[in-house]
Amino acid sequence: MDEAALLLSRVQFAVTIALHIIFPAFTIGLASYLVVLEAQWLRTRDSIYLRLYDFWVRVFAVSFGLGVVSGVMMSYQFGTNWSRLSETMGSILGPLLAYEGLTAFFLEAGFLGVMLFGRDRVGPRLHFLATLLVATGTLISAFWILAANSWMQTPAGFVWENGRVAPQDWIAVIFNPSFPYRLVHMTLAAYLTTALVVGAVGAWHLLRGSADPAVRRMLVMAVGMIAVVAPLQIVAGDLHGTNTFEHQPAKIAAMEGHWETRNGAPAILFAIPDPANERNRFEVAIPNLASLYLTHSWNGEVRGLKAFPPEERPPVHLPFWAFRIMVGCGLIMLAVGWWGALLWRRGTITVERRFLRLAVLAGPLGFVALIAGWTVTEVGRQPYVVYGMLRTADAVSPVAGASVSASLTLIAVVYMLVYGVGLWYLFRMFGVGPALPDSARRPVPARGSNRPLSGADLAAEAEG
Repeated sequence: MDEAALLLSRVQFAVTIALHIIFPAFTIGLASYLVVLEAQWLRTRDSIYLRLYDFWVRVFAVSFGLGVVSGVMMSYQFGTNWSRLSETMGSILGPLLAYEGLTAFFLEAGFLGVMLFGRDRVGPRLHFLATLLVATGTLISAFWILAANSWMQTPAGFVWENGRVAPQDWIAVIFNPSFPYRLVHMTLAAYLTTALVVGAVGAWHLLRGSADPAVRRMLVMAVGMIAVVAPLQIVAGDLHGTNTFEHQPAKIAAMEGHWETRNGAPAILFAIPDPANERNRFEVAIPNLASLYLTHSWNGEVRGLKAFPPEERPPVHLPFWAFRIMVGCGLIMLAVGWWGALLWRRGTITVERRFLRLAVLAGPLGFVALIAGWTVTEVGRQPYVVYGMLRTADAVSPVAGASVSASLTLIAVVYMLVYGVGLWYLFRMFGVGPALPDSARRPVPARGSNRPLSGADLAAEAEG
């Protein structure tokens, strides 16, 4: 085995999946948001909802295209870099990924054109049906992709035949032990990611002086979603963690930074793991808390990394820090949602500049949490690519490291060009906003001014 090829193949897959996952997650949430906007427009005939729909459907189209480009690049690696994985596990992973294309991608792609260009041609109700079908397609896509990835985490419903796996029970394959938890966790993450971006765009325009009611509506809707979904995500994450504790205890040990097996295990808030000496340095911990949320018992037993042979342990640093980044992002999301909900009840959400600045800064947090979460999931599964069955070192293709290096360089160049142009265009669209008329803008307060703008100020500016 070429060690350089293994390392570079892992780096290449890490880069492509990290850059790919952000766009499908964003489009999952954005498609559902578009369904809500168009349903509200059909129900109320309020033009604000239609203006918001027309703005965000263009963002959806660009994001969908970027997700397709990065997804195609990623899928090729199963044949080029991980052929032994395809050969050994292809009878299960192949159909699951094919189902995603047949049932989800074609549905999304088939009705995307109607979403973008068809309202005047098919009528409002059929256009809404197209939006609903595209949103359904994004959720179906998440279903199959997570079924495949979850099976690699907690394989079930298979038998070995001549050194290869074969499906024995497709229901058990699809609904493997970790799949329901991961599907809920990922779907809620997608909704939070989209809500944070929508809220950040609305808050940015309010800080710039917009008095457009569409911008205010956008911010309020986003805050409402965050306030409801953030606590649900914390509950879903706890249930997912309990499931991982049962099926992948070594991953939990690395995430938590536990070296020793003990009852009443602490929750380690901060530490610098020292794998060479099998300990943590500068540890700050809360006694018994990890046992409480992992075992739901104050003195429950939590296995440490020393309980596993060194060759069966995942790397520690990446899952340890990525887990804390993910949790930290989640707590900030919760603060944004609940503070925003409190300001909404007081009627000051659109004029509290400290909150608006926080909402803008929180815009990327969903993407950061997504990448951190996938880092925990994928790195914590090591040294296996299919947990307990196929080691990563045994799944790599028999290719030279120089070949992988060349493909990694090419992918990096292509991604920089495509993503650079795509992100530049998206930010230009965010800056324009939902077709804001000149009469809906007001002067930006002088630098350093802390006087909040009142509702009377906004109404006066909106009236011209």
